[in-house]
Amino acid sequence: MTLPVYAEIVVIGGGIIGCSTAYHLARDHKADVVLLEQGKLTSGSTWHAAGLVGQLRSSASITRVLKYSVDLYKGLEAETGLATGWKMTGCLRLATNADRWIEYKRLATTAKSFGMEMQLLSPAEVKAMWPLLATGDLVGANWLPTDGQANPSDITQSLAKGARMHGARLFEDVRVTGFDMQEGRITTVKTNRGDIACDKVVNCAGQWARQVGALAGINVPLQAVKHQYIVTERIDGLASDAPTIRDPDRRIYFKEEVGGLVMGGYEPNPQAWTTGLPGGDAPDDWQFRLFDDDYDHFEQHMNQAITRVPALETVGVKQMINGPESFTPDGNFILGVAPECVNMFVGAGFNAFGIAAGGGAGWVLAQWVVDGEAPLDLWVVDIRRFSDLHRDRQWVRDRTLEAYGKHYTIGFPHEEYATGRPRIVSPLYERLQKHRAVFGSKLGWERPNWFAPESVEPKDIYSMGRQNWFSPVGDEHRHVREHVGIFDQSSFAKYEMTGADALKALDWICANDVAKPVGRLTYTQLLNTRGGIEADLTVARLGEDRFYVVTGTGFRTHDFSWIGDHVGNELDVTLTDVTEDFGTLSLMGPRARDVLAAVTDADVSNTAFPFGYVREISIAGTTVRALRVTYVGELGWELHVPIAATGEIFDALMAAGEEHSIRPVGYRALESLRLEKGYRAWGSDITPNDTPQEAGLGWAVKLRKNTDFLGRRALEEIGGAVLKKRFAGFTVDDCEIVLLGRETILRNSEPVGYLTSGGYGYTVGKNIGYGYVRNADGVSDDFLTCGDYELVVAMERTPAKIHLEPLYDPAGERIRA
Repeated sequence: MTLPVYAEIVVIGGGIIGCSTAYHLARDHKADVVLLEQGKLTSGSTWHAAGLVGQLRSSASITRVLKYSVDLYKGLEAETGLATGWKMTGCLRLATNADRWIEYKRLATTAKSFGMEMQLLSPAEVKAMWPLLATGDLVGANWLPTDGQANPSDITQSLAKGARMHGARLFEDVRVTGFDMQEGRITTVKTNRGDIACDKVVNCAGQWARQVGALAGINVPLQAVKHQYIVTERIDGLASDAPTIRDPDRRIYFKEEVGGLVMGGYEPNPQAWTTGLPGGDAPDDWQFRLFDDDYDHFEQHMNQAITRVPALETVGVKQMINGPESFTPDGNFILGVAPECVNMFVGAGFNAFGIAAGGGAGWVLAQWVVDGEAPLDLWVVDIRRFSDLHRDRQWVRDRTLEAYGKHYTIGFPHEEYATGRPRIVSPLYERLQKHRAVFGSKLGWERPNWFAPESVEPKDIYSMGRQNWFSPVGDEHRHVREHVGIFDQSSFAKYEMTGADALKALDWICANDVAKPVGRLTYTQLLNTRGGIEADLTVARLGEDRFYVVTGTGFRTHDFSWIGDHVGNELDVTLTDVTEDFGTLSLMGPRARDVLAAVTDADVSNTAFPFGYVREISIAGTTVRALRVTYVGELGWELHVPIAATGEIFDALMAAGEEHSIRPVGYRALESLRLEKGYRAWGSDITPNDTPQEAGLGWAVKLRKNTDFLGRRALEEIGGAVLKKRFAGFTVDDCEIVLLGRETILRNSEPVGYLTSGGYGYTVGKNIGYGYVRNADGVSDDFLTCGDYELVVAMERTPAKIHLEPLYDPAGERIRA
């Protein structure tokens, strides 16, 4: 079949993700779609996948994506006439220790928050459902009846047929060899069988996705890992509808197949697939190849499996599958538009749950391709969560192997990765080490999470309850409230926008009014076309045509790309990332002005330097950008310092602050302080699913000003309607309870939402959580305040009090200046 010379959209890769994306583009959007597969459909990883289909994730949006997959697989055969092998067997997840059981109780709560019914079972109930299991060591299990299993190749072929039925054209034996590009856009896909001009490209090339991306200068941070499982002979007594089993404490899984079992696992010592090709690239001819059986490496799983299912000791093995699977450095898959190229989208790196995600991932990716923005809050899988750090192949390899090894470990709260550290450090790193800092890592940056007193070992000790840093962080928190603390926030992402049209560009993308005089600071959201919050940042006006933008560490690539993508090409604007040019020292607390006044000749009185202003001042002979802003609710400044002078200025502040009891403070205290003030965190409390009005941030939107901005039309369309969800705070008096987020909110014993974030407020002496209260008939103040509230924490109900105002609100700083 001859390739077309033009297609609106070219999808690269004929595995389950590529076929699902092509299917949804054709079915839902009537798009002109061509799919190219270098071998045969299902080749690569899809054909040898184990085929387990789970749904629950910690993100509501990703859970929705996986639930969509199940719904799609249920009905696909009726549409296309091709079987998918779908069986809704349900899934049992086994627990053998107390921490795992707490994790499961939290998971069951999360499931109910997301509208799913997960049950907790006793060992006896597990034995009744799966008689061949040895259950003597079990604490219990969780049971999700809507999980299941499917045949990966059959699903993919059914999706492919469906795509063709809706007009998509699929071509096998076509290898992409390069791209023609103009001004950062792909104009032509070059192949071994001719060229195809196109408007957009979707890279679903699986274990080749990194190589395909590299042809267009795009980084897709993946590492192929050897993943093994066996298929056994028939086992007497094994039911054909036996639930799938995940036994994470033994690192293994099972599913029934033709009377026998598929059994595999996630070992702590995984084997990366590295080749002799440049960059460790996967060979082009690996479409249906496997590695040699490696029973020595697999023995650890076999021993655990025999202990769990004793019948395995005498059952033969029909086949071992040892094939490559694409994994990512954080264990989440990759979707979205590449930051380096505005018309290449990526769907890859599914970390061995591509079959579970395939249907839903194709659905949202197709919508993303057509609309140019994600249809849901997909931040946890957005390719723009990565940075230039992820171009380092060795770093990606090491971190990915660590993530693989954690696939079945207990997900302790606040757990940090260990590999590839330290990678990026501020000039204060060694100084803070001397203060006994315990560091965490964010997008490669080492950041002090907390500071250990002499009596406490300076390391995190993880648990499902209060961890060893709880009391020291409380001391840091109180110190900021009562004295003054200094935070090293040098990892903040920082950009400068300059040019004659800089104000015009920012006025369009910012929901708040940035058209303020030079020297003013604006807190603002950036909105999508639905009015959802795509970013949350501050904009300081340094000159008539010069602005300084500051945002969170982890959002560096995302926010830079969002701004760049939504500034018109015709505008005279230059956007520059200056993150590494400036260190950031946040001086916060009631004595902050005393400390700052001692190190500068500038007038830092409230009259001369009000809240919401930016000034250039001199400290220790260095010009510093001082931003009067706070995220802790106390008097304070962010001091943006030329990076080379960060240490010297830190020393000057510490010396001047000695008489005011200054001390360094970490990010965990910062989190506690912001919870008391009710400040929202992007990615949890505010997301692309939430509008400013729903989030209680309507005051930060310039709707009263006759200025158009991105998202305005959507806000105006919903402006007259009653809000069906609203952001609120909750407190729980029981100090032993640990709030983390995703706990269910009950109003008059009925579920009305779930927490988006949680923690402890040391000043108010209570657990604090935030979340959205939902009601189809509207959420008024009366509705919020007249109910009786409880939170469900690890399946236990506890009384809670609702709050519509900040819990801590002294006469000091406000964010809305």
